[in-house]
Amino acid sequence: MTHQNHTPFSLYVHIPFCSSICGYCDFNTYTAQQLGGGVSQESFHALLIRELAVASRTLDAPSVSTVFIGGGTPTLIGSDSLTQILRGIEKYFPMDEDVEITTEANPDSVNAQMLSQLRQGGFNRISFGMQSVSSTVLATLQRTHTAGASAQAATWAREAGFEHVNLDLIYGTPGETDSDVRDSVNVCIDAGVDHVAAYSLIVEPGTSMARAVNSGALPPPDDDACADRHNIIDTMLQQAGFDWYEVSNWAKPGGQSAHNQVYWTSANWWGVGPGAHSHVNGRRWVNHKHPATYAKAMEEIATEEIGMEKVDLVIGEALRANTEELTPEQIHVERVMLALRTRAGLSVGELDAEEFLRAKEFARKGVIDPVEFARGVVRVTDSERLLADRVIRELLG
Repeated sequence: MTHQNHTPFSLYVHIPFCSSICGYCDFNTYTAQQLGGGVSQESFHALLIRELAVASRTLDAPSVSTVFIGGGTPTLIGSDSLTQILRGIEKYFPMDEDVEITTEANPDSVNAQMLSQLRQGGFNRISFGMQSVSSTVLATLQRTHTAGASAQAATWAREAGFEHVNLDLIYGTPGETDSDVRDSVNVCIDAGVDHVAAYSLIVEPGTSMARAVNSGALPPPDDDACADRHNIIDTMLQQAGFDWYEVSNWAKPGGQSAHNQVYWTSANWWGVGPGAHSHVNGRRWVNHKHPATYAKAMEEIATEEIGMEKVDLVIGEALRANTEELTPEQIHVERVMLALRTRAGLSVGELDAEEFLRAKEFARKGVIDPVEFARGVVRVTDSERLLADRVIRELLG
């Protein structure tokens, strides 16, 4: 497997640890009690660095444009371990001069000193899981931080010198009010961050929230209320100098997440860690999900003694839960699905003849921006972007 130099390349590193599991969360995360034997939070970064060595040799060390350490709660392993992961990346990969380096964090997993250490270690962007400033909403989501913790963490991050700070919101939680949403957005604005991501609550099967909804203990999210709250968020953020660049993401000028755009443009990335997904040149794979299974697989790989072909073979047998070679049709469908959720849209030239005719009709109806369409860009209009998924399905036929 080789890397094409003209295609941006990124690294995602998954830290699967959480102090507790939120009621709505179906991410690949584990508390200390759920880990079982064979895995240590204190030494887990060494396994991740080992996979970085494998990735470098497999891909012939492409230059890295973005790094994103997510989870889970990455900051649970401490600033020293996170910085060691970053040093491992720098050891095995060349880095672009303007590389964006992000870590996620829960507001109650950091303090001013840790954030200063992370900034000094080389991180230049941080993303906090704020979700809401309503104590009632936080309790329903089973979040552990207080209502004011997110604004405090964002302030500490800015004082530590982070160039970019994001706050995540969730809207549509049962019991939430429009006023709760406005209060949360105002806190984001007042905190001085340059990026906000806001996601409509999805009740995922198998979560404790799903069980509560299924039993009638909680009502399901209301689609109409969610649409109204998205509009509240959009209006308030735009008035404060943010602009949307993907259906769920807003940024001030220069604050857009470069790593997010790697996914939305179907560029190349290697996902390091348990359950991490990767996509390189039309090949997609996912690592074994449980940290103990992942650790066992990594221990079987002797990266320093084997050549590149052997590395790829061993990874396929030991580390990956599955691998898929994407067909040209799959690549096209995913490209359309992702691009039409963004403000940048899609080049008309990427559509086939039938899709072009459907897009032309959408432009006539004002669902797709007619001015942009005349310029050769397929972009869902601002008023229709909450319906982007439906537009995409109909456009693809």
